[in-house]
Amino acid sequence: MSTEIRANTMLPARREQITLHTADGLKLIGELALPESRPPQATLICLHPLPTHGGMMDSHIYRKAAFRLPALADLAVLRFNTRGTVSEAGRSEGSFDGGSSERFDVAAALEFAEFHDLPNVWLVGWSFGTDLTLVHGLDPLVEGAVLISPPLRWSIEEHLAAWAESGKPVHALIPELDDYLRPDEARRRFAAIPQAEVIGFPDTKHLWVGKAEAALDAIVRVVAPDVPTPLPRTWDGPSETRQVTIIDS
Repeated sequence: MSTEIRANTMLPARREQITLHTADGLKLIGELALPESRPPQATLICLHPLPTHGGMMDSHIYRKAAFRLPALADLAVLRFNTRGTVSEAGRSEGSFDGGSSERFDVAAALEFAEFHDLPNVWLVGWSFGTDLTLVHGLDPLVEGAVLISPPLRWSIEEHLAAWAESGKPVHALIPELDDYLRPDEARRRFAAIPQAEVIGFPDTKHLWVGKAEAALDAIVRVVAPDVPTPLPRTWDGPSETRQVTIIDS
């Protein structure tokens, strides 16, 4: 029997609560979701929006990515709370540092992926997470970056120049009605990275409310181009309804 994939539908996967260990001695709460019976073809490391404004590993695009993409696209999804950030899974140690000490958090996630031989690692940043990606994420392990609603707040010319020089692909998903950076301005700013692709999303705001499917389809088109999109909106097989408690940091 076919089941409609809804916001809280959790499809089959191997899910493991993980702890990331930073170089400055903190433990970060996270989860790794893997395809149930096959090796992943690529890995998403999800860097969440600003924790002082409600961002965390359960932010809705990332929660839906972890619930769906291991089954629908054979992707590994690693999501975690940066320092001081809390979600239903728990609070990561430390305190928010405005994107500075969070460099250790990004490095810890990359070290985990490397140690566990996770393949074809892509950074997927959203809002604050896009600045973490551009400022701290240019690592030899990283295949490229997907940037959701990038405000380009802390990312300066030298960071964009470094990505340009690397040649690594950068895909910016820009809401038409974004509060911080809209498509025309984004194309001007990202011109500093010749290989960057800027994609505008009509009738979409910074938080992508009601638009998660469009974001997931765009991510899959980049990191798993052999997977047909749009992704299925129904599922034939076992599934669960998983209500996640959203916790205010």
